[in-house]
Amino acid sequence: MANIFSSIFKDKKIPLLFTIIWVAVFSTALFLLDKSVIAFMGVLFSIIIVYYTNTSKTIRFILGAAILLLIIPLVAGDNRYYMEVASQVGIYVAMALGLNIVVGFAGLLDLGYVAFFAAGAYAYAIFATSQANEFIPGNIFPLSGDWFWPFLIVGLIVAAVFGILLGLPVLRVKGDYLAIVTLGFGEIIRIIFNNLDKPINITNGPQGLTPIASPELFGLKMSTPFYFYFITLFVIAFIVLANIRFEHSRLGRAWIAVREDELAAQSMGISLLHTKLAAFATGASFAGVVGVIFAAKQTFVDPTSFTLMESIGILVMVILGGSGSIPGVVLGAAFVTVLQVQLLKEFSNFLHSLQQAGVIDLPSQLDPSKFQRMVFGIMLILVALYRPNGLIPAKRKKNDIDGIKQSGFAGIKQGILAKITGGK
Repeated sequence: MANIFSSIFKDKKIPLLFTIIWVAVFSTALFLLDKSVIAFMGVLFSIIIVYYTNTSKTIRFILGAAILLLIIPLVAGDNRYYMEVASQVGIYVAMALGLNIVVGFAGLLDLGYVAFFAAGAYAYAIFATSQANEFIPGNIFPLSGDWFWPFLIVGLIVAAVFGILLGLPVLRVKGDYLAIVTLGFGEIIRIIFNNLDKPINITNGPQGLTPIASPELFGLKMSTPFYFYFITLFVIAFIVLANIRFEHSRLGRAWIAVREDELAAQSMGISLLHTKLAAFATGASFAGVVGVIFAAKQTFVDPTSFTLMESIGILVMVILGGSGSIPGVVLGAAFVTVLQVQLLKEFSNFLHSLQQAGVIDLPSQLDPSKFQRMVFGIMLILVALYRPNGLIPAKRKKNDIDGIKQSGFAGIKQGILAKITGGK
């Protein structure tokens, strides 16, 4: 299986003509067929086809942008079902890209990532409903939808603070112990939000917060999945750009060094304290931004939306796609979300229609929509056996060793050697 996959997609050998025909066929099918799972999956999969097309980066970027910004909105924009699935995919793609910084780049296994997601969601939900009037006098809440845009920054800052609070006590642990501590942190945050309705009612406890104000821009109320699709696209573009810049920056190389060998990284002068805290804060901040979008889209939040299984699901997306690989994480998140949100439910509805027609007798215990976790487990086993580095593994940047040796910095001692010898 691995050899077949590699032979098809290796070195981007898909012809450009095949890609254009693929996009045209499935776009037409999506336009003509109502709620066609195959057509919708074909259009989404065309992004991967474009990625592996044998052409220049510029043309691939133009094709991908055309599919996301023109074809999907024009063909499926009037269908609330399609846009709901697309916006949901976008939310989880953005979440997985944030976790990729913590797990993929820095190698810190975080099982409490959903806590940062919850921090951003509640940061907006509390003030976008009348809940803030419970502890702030003046009866000036809820805020209007125009405040949604500033709260994207507020959610980023609040979640980053939560990331630092998580990072400080876990710097001395790693591996399995780090996973246990982050798991506990995620559960602590969920329980706090669940019980923070007394003595001062801040989060309204298990009853949740509703109705949350939808975004507004120049008087236009953005309450439909069509608008949230573009909002998530904007956030994803920002996070992808940030991931690329971080990956090739000095801080990104420090994250990768810590991931590979903490002792060696520390001996080269890398501060584990600052590096790990930066990873937790950066990854958490992206989750906070997505949490604000999630709260505005759902118009309702409560602690049951931020359970441990959500963190595990996002981690599955990163591992399945390829830890440390930006396109791999996007593929893994999109695949898992579509499988969970659409494919299993559509297959379940199909079997129910056969049952109502008297063709089959399906017990409720065998409903496919109830076997999501089992399907995820099977996928992880298959990936571990045949694609241990993920569907799209991370690529290591190849450096010109001869050029480095001939550079002016080759003879300069750095890190701990520079401190010992005084740079001589």
